[in-house]
Formats: sequence, C-alpha cells, structure tokens
Amino acid sequence: MEEGKGRVCVTGGGGFIASMIIKRLLLEGYSVNTTVRPGKSKKDVSFLTNLPGASRKLQVFNADLNNPESFIPAIEGCVGVFHTATPYDLQKDEDEHTLTKRAIGGALGILQASISSKTVKRVVYTASGAAIINSGKEVEDLDESYWSDIDFMYKTKPFAWTIAISQTLTEKAVLEFAAQHENELDVVTLILPYVIGPFICSKLPESVESAFAWLFGKYQFGVFLRFPLTHVDDVARAQIFLLEHPNPKGRFNCSLSGTVTFEEIGDILMAKYPEFQIPTRESLKEIKGWTIPSINSKKLRDAGFKFNYGTKEIIEETIQCCKENGYL
Repeated sequence: MEEGKGRVCVTGGGGFIASMIIKRLLLEGYSVNTTVRPGKSKKDVSFLTNLPGASRKLQVFNADLNNPESFIPAIEGCVGVFHTATPYDLQKDEDEHTLTKRAIGGALGILQASISSKTVKRVVYTASGAAIINSGKEVEDLDESYWSDIDFMYKTKPFAWTIAISQTLTEKAVLEFAAQHENELDVVTLILPYVIGPFICSKLPESVESAFAWLFGKYQFGVFLRFPLTHVDDVARAQIFLLEHPNPKGRFNCSLSGTVTFEEIGDILMAKYPEFQIPTRESLKEIKGWTIPSINSKKLRDAGFKFNYGTKEIIEETIQCCKENGYL
C-alpha cells in the first residue's frame, strides 16, 4: 500500500510544466511515476531525481507518444494521471497532420491505459490556450465555451498554427473519449495561457524563450505584444486541485485575469533589472507582433482555486531564474 496520498503518473516529466508538477506532488505527499522519452540519460533527469523525497517516492520510466502502449507500466497502480507529454517542438517544422496523429494517438492511448489499469480514477489533461484563442471572433475575454476554428487557422495561419490545429483537435478527441467512457474514468482538461516562472528542467523552456523573444534575441519565434500568463507553480497547484476536486467537469481555464503588454513587461524589467537593454516605448510602437486576448478563469476560481502569483512576481521570478542559470 502506498504511503501518503497514493501514487500518480506524470507524463513528459522532462518538461518545464511536468517537472514542476512533480516537485509539487512530492512536496504534498504523493508518490510519483513519471515518463521521459527513451534515450534520456540519468544525468538528463537529475533535476527530477534530486528533488526532495524523490529517492523514495519517484520512479522514472521510458515512454514515447509514438508508442502509447509504452506508458502502461508507468500508469499501472496509479490513482491519477497528469498527461503533459507533448509531441510539439517550435524548432521543428512538422505538418499539422503528423502532429495531430501523434498527439491524438498518444493521448487516447494513455486514457485507455488508465481505464485498463483498474486503479486510475481521474486524468488531468494539459490543454493549450491555442485551442481557444483562434476562434476568429472579436472577443476580449475567452471562457471555456470557445474553441479555435480550424478553417480560420488554415486561412490566417496565426503563430504556430500547425501546433494550434493539433492541440485543438487533440483536446476535442480527449473530451469525446471522456464522454464515451464517463462511467469508467473522470477526465478533465486544464487550458493554459503562456506559462512562465522559475524552472528546474535542463533547458530554457520554450514558453519563456518565446514570451521574451526580444530579450533573448530569438526573433524567429516572433514577438508577443500582449498575452495572458500564469505562474508555473499556480499551474502545478491547479493540476493537483483538479485531481483532488470531488467532481470537476470538462474544461477549466487557468490564467490570471487580463493580459500583460510588451510595455508593461518593459517597465517591470527596467525597474528591477536596469542592466538590460529594454526598448523604449517609442521603439515599441514599431515592433510587429501578435496579441492574445484575455482568458477567463472564473470557472476555476468559482470551484475554489486561488492564484498565488501576480504579473509582476511572475515576470521578475522568471528573469531571475534565467539569470541564475546563465541564460541572461
């Protein structure tokens, strides 16, 4: 019999969000199985195995979304699953059909393995704001009823549109599976905006790099002039909140109210880190980029969840972590 709160599985443990979920789970008394892609060395996951409590309560398995059955050993004996593993990479140029096939196949395989385990009660699926922000409608505050429109994305080709199409279709497939198996498994999706904050993973998170592309000189990502965001620890806490909630239903947005603008980020950084070369407000007007509407988290708040971090804290803690790890 497991000690503490029981054993759970976190897929994609090498990632930014998953690693922070694992850290939070261990702190809160869970035992954790996590998966990493085959070929990862022990050194690559030392940031996980060195976490407090990991020597006793963390097991690392190899698994790949191209082979959903490879997740079965990690899921067996667990009471819950957090599916965060992603087949996406902003650095790679894969078409939406390839991405979607792999993402849906992996997600549905993990859901089926959860049912087959006979022990898993609930799966929390990490979804993306990309599945709601590209609706083609002029809306400034998006709730869970919105979906990105596939035809609109094909026509307009917004930032990372192939990934956005895949993420939209995969979340729909997950929820459809959930409806078909509602008597066998609880499934809830947590929709995320830009997630930043301190990180323990072995490389600079893509979300941090793209959110601050102008600061890192990574203009191939493009520049976001306005976007919603959330602290990674609030995301980890929200994941566990939904696992433990007595009866969560469907989709939940997990975003601070409103958005942060390029100018506001610049002001925060100039006050805290004057050594950075921050563009002036006049020069900012000349920069082209994307804007993302606010994502409304009223449903999650009404369920009882409270965000611990505000915009200023999130930005300052992210940049401080980047400095400490030699990225800035």
